Amino acid sequence: MPVHFSGWEVVDDGASFTGVLLKPSQRPQDQAVYTMYHGTNVASARLIIANGFKQSSGGMLGKGVYVSRSMLKASSYPKNSSSADRVVLEVLARVGHVKRIDEDNHPMQSTWSAHGYDTAWVPPKCNMKAVPSGLEEDCVHDPKRVKVVCIAKAPNATIERELQQLVAGRSTSGGGGSAPDVCALCRRMTQQGSQHIEQQCWKCGKKICILMSKHFCPSK
Repeated sequence: MPVHFSGWEVVDDGASFTGVLLKPSQRPQDQAVYTMYHGTNVASARLIIANGFKQSSGGMLGKGVYVSRSMLKASSYPKNSSSADRVVLEVLARVGHVKRIDEDNHPMQSTWSAHGYDTAWVPPKCNMKAVPSGLEEDCVHDPKRVKVVCIAKAPNATIERELQQLVAGRSTSGGGGSAPDVCALCRRMTQQGSQHIEQQCWKCGKKICILMSKHFCPSK
């Protein structure tokens, strides 16, 4: 009995799609891109949008850009700012090679980047005294791996509108970091300088990318 092939569909864990939302308890997968949040003040938000992130001088996990998948966590920063001056930036973080830090005085707590890791991840509710909130936290060593995509929270509508316009202008000019491009067909991130190959489906003639999670030829 002949079998007529007319498409495919695969199950995907989502790790290679730009901006995947992971639950706080899920470990970031190596080389993936995730939606995260960064809390800052209004003045710093303007500078970050205009010039990109800068590496912090230190912190619980050492140098890097501190982000979290928890909006609640990001909303509590900076600690020395009032709620009237706090902004939460929604970002895309290209995590690279991830190291789990889940105990106080972990041997790599501040040296993970020297061991070949790009991001340190503190899972939620790991009972670290250094994280009394119990909320998930990440530190990305290279600022170029983190890109602002929108304003998740602002003190008022006027500031939110101003910052959103800055983000839109920065995106139009092509600035704001080196988060990967996305293939228009499969919606997966592409390697820097290497676009996905487009071709025609041999049966229906529709333009496809072989990395598409599914494709079905139109019924005649």
